[in-house]
Amino acid sequence: MRMGKSLIGNPVFRITDGRKLGEVKDLYLDDDLTSVVGLFLGREGLLRPTPLFVERADICLFGIDAVLATATAAVREGDATPEPPGWLRLDELRGREVHTPGGTRIGKIADVALDEAAQVTGFSLTNLSVKGPVAEAAAVGRGAVEEVMSADKAMTIDLSVAEQTPLVIDLDRLFPESPAREPPCESPVEKASYSEQPDSFGQEGDQFP
Repeated sequence: MRMGKSLIGNPVFRITDGRKLGEVKDLYLDDDLTSVVGLFLGREGLLRPTPLFVERADICLFGIDAVLATATAAVREGDATPEPPGWLRLDELRGREVHTPGGTRIGKIADVALDEAAQVTGFSLTNLSVKGPVAEAAAVGRGAVEEVMSADKAMTIDLSVAEQTPLVIDLDRLFPESPAREPPCESPVEKASYSEQPDSFGQEGDQFP
């Protein structure tokens, strides 16, 4: 698990040629707040600044110090490729109120918690107004969310579910302890094939002058 802010400032490189596509300035989340759908790389232009972004489909690895993009990854420009409707910047999510269905104030969203595939597992909270497991964890799991944005633009959660399954955030460990896996990027370099026949030089029975 890692926090969304840990990706901010990381460079984005294309896996095939190492070309730097930019740096992560913010994250785009889907409108259901279930996953990262793109990376915001800033804006370009003086008179009409347009957003620059990379789609999630073009990302093959969210590394600790860098993000790796596929061979065909390209930076999209807002004028040529408008941001898809429903995308929400993490910066716009921060500070959103968190309530129960009855209106009890829980706190405010501080950040988003992500797994290795950039799926949302929960949210860290600030300005807490309650006590108990949620306050101790200063976080709430995605499974406790009932409504991502109510009429008053607040997130609504089931407090009993949040308390029964508290989200534990360990900032000292970005990813779970599991065997390392190869990144799901296709490398342009193919492994060389070697003959299984022994080298003819120096075989038993060879005669030298």
